[in-house]
Amino acid sequence: MSILDTFLLTDHVAIVTGAGRGIGAATAVALAEAGADVLVSARTQDQLDDVAAQVRALGRRALVVPADLSDTDAVAGLAQAAYDEFGRLDVVVNNVGGSMPRPFLDTSVGAMERAFHFNVSTAHALTRAAVPLMLKGDPASQKSVVAISSAVGRTAGRGYAAYGTAKAALAHWVRLAAADLAPKIRVNGVYVGSVLTSALDVVAQSPELSAQIESATPLRRIGAADDIAAAVPYLSSPAGGYLTGKLLEVDGGLQQPNLDLGLPDVGA
Repeated sequence: MSILDTFLLTDHVAIVTGAGRGIGAATAVALAEAGADVLVSARTQDQLDDVAAQVRALGRRALVVPADLSDTDAVAGLAQAAYDEFGRLDVVVNNVGGSMPRPFLDTSVGAMERAFHFNVSTAHALTRAAVPLMLKGDPASQKSVVAISSAVGRTAGRGYAAYGTAKAALAHWVRLAAADLAPKIRVNGVYVGSVLTSALDVVAQSPELSAQIESATPLRRIGAADDIAAAVPYLSSPAGGYLTGKLLEVDGGLQQPNLDLGLPDVGA
């Protein structure tokens, strides 16, 4: 087997949440390019249909499951849906998540709890449901879980109390789940930097904000969804077979998100 062959996921089955657009959509297509069949889930049917068409154009099978992924029962149900459709389950990509930045004093306890639920509880619900099904497969085949975290889960930035705390929790969940699920299932993650998706539309439309991000990023550019998607087949495939409990920093070298969101100083 050549080193390039170790990046393949031929005939594996993957689930990608938040797969209708952005990082999730790019990840689903990347996994298909590596040889996997993919269940894609998000809220919006037509977006998922577009992604599924790209997967099928690569000669792989796709299953579209529209769902409200903030519902932990719905997200957990994706595991059985994938297994019933494809007969196996090898890779779970916990991509769904998010929370809007807001001033500290406007970040209610409820906002903090909702951020944790959407970014961490959903990942745990799906993975917990997936593990027994993943273990039904070839005992010689390692399975993989990948969680999409954020650079603000390891750095400080104004306005990110809820989102950054939730993504930091998700990163540590990766480490703890990896310890619990080894050696049969590897669990890794990605610290995502500033990536030009719909979540950064306001940045894309503002030369000033774009310049701020670029100047704070050593590689001097905003990332693309494919930059993140490329990491997932590596973490999921035999190429990454000696990694577990790790988070790749795919962030252009970002150390501090010095983005001025125009938030007022406390007490100002």
